[in-house]
Amino acid sequence: MKGLVFAMGALALGLAAATPARADFAVIKFKDTGACRAWYDHTAKPWGTSQVLWVKTPSWDVAQSKGAYAMKHHWCKAWYY
Repeated sequence: MKGLVFAMGALALGLAAATPARADFAVIKFKDTGACRAWYDHTAKPWGTSQVLWVKTPSWDVAQSKGAYAMKHHWCKAWYY
């Protein structure tokens, strides 16, 4: 019985360690300047933002490309890196 419990614990620990960590990013727009930037946490907006253009982008590079799209379509006045 102890061996079964140990095996189940080891399996649970292995599955938890195997799942990749996911950091979601967002593209936000500041209301005072109209500038946009990629933000590292999609759940906590910084002060002074009026709009979140994209939520839960999977990586920083995808957020940067979404920002380039927003600049191309004149949704943002400037882009902060």
